[in-house]
Amino acid sequence: QAQLVETGGGLVQAGGSLRLSCAASGRTFDRHAMGWFRQAPGKEREFVAAISWNGHNTYAADSVKGHFTISRDNAKNTIYLEMSSLKPEDTAVYYCAATVGGYPRGRYDYWGQGTQVTVSS
Repeated sequence: QAQLVETGGGLVQAGGSLRLSCAASGRTFDRHAMGWFRQAPGKEREFVAAISWNGHNTYAADSVKGHFTISRDNAKNTIYLEMSSLKPEDTAVYYCAATVGGYPRGRYDYWGQGTQVTVSS
């Protein structure tokens, strides 16, 4: 069974950095584009960033451009989200997801369970 597992969340002060990882198991996703989404309390889930299957193309939401970077290592079946200059409004549960044809902001077919990121002011 295909599974995506996010790790790396936690509590960080404003201005700090975190690196999220998303490891895939049960199948390889080296032909899938991958993305990160987040959902803050009381808000809808929103797109954060996406990366093409080969890593050659990335796309980020305007709200995170310049301080979040998505990357992937297909040999490790893992994607990453490097987050810097974090702000309290970045507080959310972060989810990774995989898509065959939905890059960058279309339908995603596989989802992880999420990891909590909390940014204190």
